[in-house]
Amino acid sequence: MTKATLITPAALAGLGWSPFFADQTGPEDAGLVPVRIALVHRSRLTAETGEGQIRLGLPPQVNTTDFAVGDWVLIDPDTRVLMRRLDRKALLQRRTEGATVQQLIAANVDTLFIVTSCNDDFNPARLERYLALANEAGTDPVIVLTKIDKVEDPAAWRAQAEALQRGLQVVMLNAKAPDAAAALIPWCGPGQTVALVGSSGVGKSTLLNTLADKAPDQAQETGGIRESDAKGRHTTTARSLHAIRGGGWAIDTPGMRTLHVSDVAAGLDVLFAEITDLAPACRFRDCTHAHEPGCAVQAAVAAGALSAERLERWRKLQEENRANTPVMTGPRGNRTVVPRKRR
Repeated sequence: MTKATLITPAALAGLGWSPFFADQTGPEDAGLVPVRIALVHRSRLTAETGEGQIRLGLPPQVNTTDFAVGDWVLIDPDTRVLMRRLDRKALLQRRTEGATVQQLIAANVDTLFIVTSCNDDFNPARLERYLALANEAGTDPVIVLTKIDKVEDPAAWRAQAEALQRGLQVVMLNAKAPDAAAALIPWCGPGQTVALVGSSGVGKSTLLNTLADKAPDQAQETGGIRESDAKGRHTTTARSLHAIRGGGWAIDTPGMRTLHVSDVAAGLDVLFAEITDLAPACRFRDCTHAHEPGCAVQAAVAAGALSAERLERWRKLQEENRANTPVMTGPRGNRTVVPRKRR
């Protein structure tokens, strides 16, 4: 790619370029070309141009860990050296145990497909963690129920999923069926970006292969799920950007069996909106909804309007988020991040 073969406006739009990103460029960026990060390696970055992928050069002191698949960056078209990253419209990230910084999962994702199967893998507590992650990132979540051909009444699984969050959209499909891609078309149009998350073995790679309509020799490796415990083996080992049917793009992610919540206070408020809405009616402003008199949330549980299990999961995630979210300490100009202590 040279200055004579700049990315066309149509190719940019098809990649997800929008006024949000265009407004971040100015006269000082004349001659630079926007491309989108397609693969992040330990020592290199690969970018998508809309007409193929290229390897980027990195300036000194720039680390690949600062970039996520889906990022928009500006490059010098002659040298293909990355010049700067544009601000993100949305960012999915998580904090792994013992880490001081968040691990980047995917950037500028419009819709997060949270994939789970109609068997023992369906775990409301784990799905709520993914939903909090999506809510905090500013990404629309959609629950995708797979393996519906393996159960007698998939509608019962759908009802459980829809109860997890107000207005949550749930799609049921058989990831191997040819019509699986059609069920997800509303979120996969030109310029739209989706990401797939979920446990190993629930059909993420199979679903990605169906969406991308890949030839057998180009398809993502897939692995089965053990029916004895509904657990699978990891078949995706790196995050990557793929063109999909309908003109959109998908980011596949490795299976995450453990997802610690951190820095997702706003996401939890959206997830547990029924509790968030009741809290102002409690007698005490700092009510923990555990034992205080005049608690509107506990009254809802007593009246059968709110499940005690749901409230307990809210309490657990609130405490985990508080404990895992670092705080700033120290004098101004020399502040450091330290983890909170559990109560």
